[in-house]
Amino acid sequence: MPESQSPQSPVPADSSSASVTPETAQSGAGLKVGMKPRHLVMMSLGSAIGAGLFVGSGAGVQAAGPAVLISYVVAGLIVIFVMRALGELVAADPNPGAFSHYAGRAMGPAAAFAVGALWWVQLCLVVAAEATAAAQIAANYIPAIPQWVIALAIMVIFTAINLTTSGSFGEFEFWFSLIKVAFVTLFLVLGAAYLFGWTPAEPPAAVFTDGFMPTGLPGVAAGLLVVAFAFGGIEIVAVAAAETADPSRSVTQAIKTIVWRILFLYIGSVAVIVLVLDWNDERLTESPFVAVLNTAGLPVIASLLAAVIVIALLSSMNANIYGASRMAFSMSERRMLPAGLGSTTKRGVPVAAVLATSAFGFVAVALNYFWAAEVLGVLLNIVGSTLIVTWVVTLVSQIIIRRRAEAAGEELPLKMWLFPWLSYATLAGIAMIIILGLTVESVRTQILGTLVFSAALYGIGYLVTRKRRA
Repeated sequence: MPESQSPQSPVPADSSSASVTPETAQSGAGLKVGMKPRHLVMMSLGSAIGAGLFVGSGAGVQAAGPAVLISYVVAGLIVIFVMRALGELVAADPNPGAFSHYAGRAMGPAAAFAVGALWWVQLCLVVAAEATAAAQIAANYIPAIPQWVIALAIMVIFTAINLTTSGSFGEFEFWFSLIKVAFVTLFLVLGAAYLFGWTPAEPPAAVFTDGFMPTGLPGVAAGLLVVAFAFGGIEIVAVAAAETADPSRSVTQAIKTIVWRILFLYIGSVAVIVLVLDWNDERLTESPFVAVLNTAGLPVIASLLAAVIVIALLSSMNANIYGASRMAFSMSERRMLPAGLGSTTKRGVPVAAVLATSAFGFVAVALNYFWAAEVLGVLLNIVGSTLIVTWVVTLVSQIIIRRRAEAAGEELPLKMWLFPWLSYATLAGIAMIIILGLTVESVRTQILGTLVFSAALYGIGYLVTRKRRA
């Protein structure tokens, strides 16, 4: 199909993009339908409950103090609205390229390349962060084994898991995600029990001893990017929907349920952390969840649940390898990445895309060997601002494609609330985060670096896709 489309046409300008159909499933070409709706919901929950919550939440508390709750509420509301906008796009046009595919429809192939490549790079970094965090925690309990060896074993095992069929992967991820959700729920119950004086330790005599906002508004701004990373991963639902039997119905169900659950689990957990621990407690940099349980006089449970945290991190990493590999596959199908990344086995597994996605995780293993203590913090700092670009592109794409659909008289299976005003208001909220972030030197460097990188990717995308426009 030609790249040039009428401005009012709802037909994709990026129509060569990959999709999953009964025909491809039967012929053995491309991805195959293997995921169930329950896999989709639990994988989305699981991918978002990982290093960002179990480790990154401590960095957020240290940056903003108890006022990090403001960061979580602001970022949480923005994520809810972004996911609703993304859900509108996915329900109408499920595709493994997700927001990259929609950016192509709305703004052309160069934008599709830029956001797809940025998200893929971001998830490669997240995979490395999850492997590093899991190895860091595990090394505390088995000190005889070096952290880099544990990280290497993790990368080998979970790369192998992602080389199975999507159905097997979905079932694995369902049960591991269920363990994570159960753990966070148990943590909320035990944290509340401690605060009410129902555990062996005495409850805190006072909370917020240094005030609610000890680092001021700049601290809240600094915490926002950490929080943004914490919510990252939920958007994988848009990628995975294409491998479900009824993608439109499945993604509609998932979008309507997962966001509110995650918001409750995140804000509830962070509220317990700031009520139990001082914002400058050194244990926040290691594992705030374990620190809370130790403070509550429950060291045995803390030790047991440390293993669950490792499982949670590995599950999140597993889902992120899946999501990033499908993005690489889709971009290859759209002739934006080397053709080899778009090949699949007879079982529908994009082997080359999985291996390419895991590659940076193996690089991180080497980094763990030389700088074990510093690797995680660097990775967490890099990722937060890239998510903001993904959010902006998703909202802009939704506004453009929705207007085309309305002009063509199309009926959409899932709609953004209060369109177009809520879409614009969400963009304004993201702009506020960016402006606040620019007032903090460390955050400013991240944001400006991400913008420069995104512009560079757009330029590369223009060069890569110009033959398609000729």
